Amino acid sequence: MRRLGRILSAVACLVLYCAYGFETDPYTGRGRPVADSLALLDREVNAAIDAIAASWSHGEDEWRFVTAVYRRIGGLHYVDRLERWAMKSPDVERIELAPGEAMADDFPILVARLGRVGPIIKVNGVYMGTDKIGHFLSQGRKFYRRYRRLGDEEQAMHWSVTTERGVFGALTTGIYSNADLVANYEGYLFYRSLFHDGIVAGKPAILCWRNGEPVRGRPFTWADHVNAFWDEALNPNVYAKSQMPYVERRMQALCDDFADRPEHYRVPTAAALAAHYRNAGLRPNPRLEPERFFAANCP
Repeated sequence: MRRLGRILSAVACLVLYCAYGFETDPYTGRGRPVADSLALLDREVNAAIDAIAASWSHGEDEWRFVTAVYRRIGGLHYVDRLERWAMKSPDVERIELAPGEAMADDFPILVARLGRVGPIIKVNGVYMGTDKIGHFLSQGRKFYRRYRRLGDEEQAMHWSVTTERGVFGALTTGIYSNADLVANYEGYLFYRSLFHDGIVAGKPAILCWRNGEPVRGRPFTWADHVNAFWDEALNPNVYAKSQMPYVERRMQALCDDFADRPEHYRVPTAAALAAHYRNAGLRPNPRLEPERFFAANCP
């Protein structure tokens, strides 16, 4: 009976994921111009933190404050509030693909084709899916909760990897997203940095306690967290074998763009970023690293 319950639960998660989950296509439409939304997203997060701090009456309760931030801009649903805002707001420029335009529409795996394709936005000069906002806020909070319980980043990382292998990743879509794991990890650092100095290198905590009240130390900015490894083209996914021909076909379509703008496909800080994310559960995919791929497959 218990086994049947687990199976039904997994099926329910699968159905809900396909109905509400968003994968992204980091290759199609990549050359389209899009304005940077860094300032807009900074504004939304800082406004949320200030509103919570202004009405705070719970004493020096860090986890309660973390949860208040999560509830205000994250939330108990499949598309977080700030993520949905970024998907819908007329202020945010997006790369959105028409039905049938995304590479996943060609994938032979049914489940991957059932999921919807989320838009791409630019933040801090980086192309990223709006789904990364949800990973940052929701999965980042779960990562931090595990870290608080276990006191060890590497142990806390294991569940993050499990979710990416399971219903939020490879199990349902055939895609293991390294960028999702990066966003999870950076969300964890964000929540830690609310009240702890030095979590963002060289910076104090965003808030400090003064007579039981949260007081601003500095503003939040996504620039402290978003980097080239949030881009699924520069930090490539691990795809199911059956999907690879379709991914490679889309990458080959970018050969001319690479020839015109090779700097847009290079990550000079890749080694440093890989070291920074050693506890994030990344699975490198050298075959799809842009410079290597274009060198081998473009005229």
